Amino acid sequence: MAKGLLSWAWLKKPYYIQARFSYLRVKYLFFTWLAVFIGSWVVYVQYSSYTELCRGHECKSSICDKYRKGVIDGSACSSLCDKDTLYLGKCLSTKPNNQVYTGSWGDREGVVKCQMGDVLHYELGAEMEPRKEGALFDKPTKGTSVEKFKEMVFSHLKAKVGEQANLLDLASLVLSVADGNKDGHISLPEAKSAWALLQLNEVLLMIVLQDKEHTPKLLGFCGDLYVTEKVPHTSLYGVSVPWLLELWIPPGVRRGMDQWFTPSWPRKAKISIGLLEFVEDVFHGTFGNFLMCDVSAGNFGYNDKHDLKMVDMRRIVPEASLRDAMRDRRCEADGDCVYHADCRTSCDLTKRRCTPEVAQPNLAKACVALKDYLLRGAPSEIREELEKQLYSCMALKGTSDQMEMEHSLILNNLKTLLWKKISYTKDS
Repeated sequence: MAKGLLSWAWLKKPYYIQARFSYLRVKYLFFTWLAVFIGSWVVYVQYSSYTELCRGHECKSSICDKYRKGVIDGSACSSLCDKDTLYLGKCLSTKPNNQVYTGSWGDREGVVKCQMGDVLHYELGAEMEPRKEGALFDKPTKGTSVEKFKEMVFSHLKAKVGEQANLLDLASLVLSVADGNKDGHISLPEAKSAWALLQLNEVLLMIVLQDKEHTPKLLGFCGDLYVTEKVPHTSLYGVSVPWLLELWIPPGVRRGMDQWFTPSWPRKAKISIGLLEFVEDVFHGTFGNFLMCDVSAGNFGYNDKHDLKMVDMRRIVPEASLRDAMRDRRCEADGDCVYHADCRTSCDLTKRRCTPEVAQPNLAKACVALKDYLLRGAPSEIREELEKQLYSCMALKGTSDQMEMEHSLILNNLKTLLWKKISYTKDS
């Protein structure tokens, strides 16, 4: 009997093993199929996002079509559309209606930016203005004299930056840029391109700050497509990882990685001094005050010498324009008086209108961006004083005359503290 049971057990074991292997095979195939399905879905989503975000070929086609029809002209048109010496490289766009590409123009490296689809320019306090193809390059109209165009430019600048004693000088700068071929005359197609560009905050600021160290140079334009100087390092901190890995990195871990992958502290100090100098450039500059409405790290970069260079200035707006826009906005609470993340005013509950004064000056916002960046790895002998000055800076409020004096004092103290520490190092 025992022998029979033993024989039955031996006969049953191969069947059990076979069933076990079949189960494992099915399980393996299921998880393999699941991995392939998820991977394919991720690739599809990423590809769809890429094709939606990266529409450089459409931008070039639209611009070159108008150039060949004689509607627009500019210093970059021939290279882009006829000679093919202006080349669009890697797509850097983060929004479909603002196309950004690396580019090469002959032997020069640059960044090509173009407005696409449903955007021409930012309206303060509102969504982006719809772009109507038929009306995009409709000004100035045929028959407009050069003098009339100068008046148009002057009036537009007055509306944007407010009443300034030297508005005529700013208008002359704009007209010199508009003369793309530098023949001393502004043709109607050149004027149409210049007028479209003048609606963009970033281009206006490049013209205003064209001689400043921390502003990338405007290299050329064609219609509302323009080419700027390339910034080698396009964020204050962080490390690029393949997008497949990016999907699986928790936000907290990502923030920690960003802070660890930064230049040495003396180099961070030099970059930070550059940001403070840029704040000086836009704070009561030659042609009025500009407000920094987005101080996220991705808007600031630096070159190989660790001099700060601005990467994205689209959210730096003339104070006069922002004040006018916010003054007309109705509100029920302070939360209704937000232009962008870093430009907020308060709500006057008695009038149900937003007040025109921003709650935080540029310097306070810059110090918020620099706090963790500078304090991590700071030398022990200055860390306490540096932290104290940064918190004093972050506490700045309002725009009164007394506050402006405090603003200048804190800014100079911060620059002095940092320069003293790095002035005798090779990184300075």
